[in-house]
Amino acid sequence: MSESPRFGPAGLSDSYTVKKFDPAAIAAHTASFGLTAFEYQCGRGVRLAQDKAAALGKACAEKDIALSVHAPYYISMSSLEEDKRLHSIDYLLQSCALVKALGGRRVIFHSGSCGKQSREAALEKALDTMRRAVEAVDAAGFGDCILCPETMGKVNQLGTLDEVLALCSVDERITPCIDFGHLYARSQGTELAGENAPADYAALLDKLQVLGPGRAANFHVHFSRIAYTKGGEKCHLTFADTDYGPPHEPLLALLKARGLTPTIICESAGTQAEDAGTLARAYASL
Repeated sequence: MSESPRFGPAGLSDSYTVKKFDPAAIAAHTASFGLTAFEYQCGRGVRLAQDKAAALGKACAEKDIALSVHAPYYISMSSLEEDKRLHSIDYLLQSCALVKALGGRRVIFHSGSCGKQSREAALEKALDTMRRAVEAVDAAGFGDCILCPETMGKVNQLGTLDEVLALCSVDERITPCIDFGHLYARSQGTELAGENAPADYAALLDKLQVLGPGRAANFHVHFSRIAYTKGGEKCHLTFADTDYGPPHEPLLALLKARGLTPTIICESAGTQAEDAGTLARAYASL
């Protein structure tokens, strides 16, 4: 277990200019920013061949870069259509197969929107889908994979902190992906902002204790500054865009003070490796 958080990008920054798939180049680019994590993006589908995944996994392992996978965006654990929920399980299985080929364990996913049903009804459907997903993952031989439901940024999406923690209660392996930018945008900047940010971060980290010491210390994180409207998340920004939050300094200080070791993936718009490097240096300087 890492004794400090791992930092890395969600996919490749605009500064990465190699056109063909080059595992060594991807690993070298990531490591050049002092990073030890990389989240492979499958938002539009799981399309990386197993042999290419194995090569990327090997190149990253040589530089101590831990790999995770972001599952397809069209997962909907709470859909009113049962076939959509069942297809969601298939997408998770595809993502698990990929993360295993990469030599990683964590699969991050969005649980979907509430649609034309109450939040309570949507959560009940998502919990049922989550139970089925755990059974399917085990049956497929992916029992060592870690499913990570993500907190979401739009108000109508399933993915408040409480909803994500409820999904994590289905099985002790399910670990939350806390997207602090999403929670900030979902609150329209009323949380994780300004002088209240340290207290808000502390209260959120306190809430994770319900998961037990292992998951509460080694959870997954997405971090970026995010613009919002009254509906929540509008778009991801870069660390140079300071009109919106959340700020990273109070979070890093708390992680250091509490000895927490999450994997922190930066989702800045086009500067994710650069901004992840900023996070890593800021943590190291504490």
